Amino acid sequence: MRNYADYQTQIEQLRSAAQYDFVAIALVEPAENQYVLKWKYGAGNLNDRFKKVVLKSGKGIAGIVYKTGKPLLIKNVSGFEDPTGLFNYPIVTFEKLRSIGAVPLWHNGRVAGVLLAGFRDTHKMTDEELELLWRAADKGIGNLNGKDLMLS
Repeated sequence: MRNYADYQTQIEQLRSAAQYDFVAIALVEPAENQYVLKWKYGAGNLNDRFKKVVLKSGKGIAGIVYKTGKPLLIKNVSGFEDPTGLFNYPIVTFEKLRSIGAVPLWHNGRVAGVLLAGFRDTHKMTDEELELLWRAADKGIGNLNGKDLMLS
């Protein structure tokens, strides 16, 4: 099993290899914190404001991916977001992202976090870029083994 220090190293390597502008990991907090998601690690960030964001399941980009267990691709943020509801997507605002992909991070059959990558220009996150992100998550990151256990 890999240790927690690998999270930062692995997302920095992913960012460099895929030339994303920004990569981040949100992890689920324990039950006493009502299973909220927090952005814990980031590479290419403009500041650390994103780490103060706390999301409930189903809210924000990480919350949607966590709740559904499915990837999310937003090729052009301006076509996706409600201009009056920018507070629902604080990471988009804080990091000035315009094109985003996010995938669930699995551990032993459960979603344990979210891996997000983005660009500060529109239409740069493509289906192919999302596939690269998905493959990185599927290999496992940090202590998360990437196993989506399907019941037969």
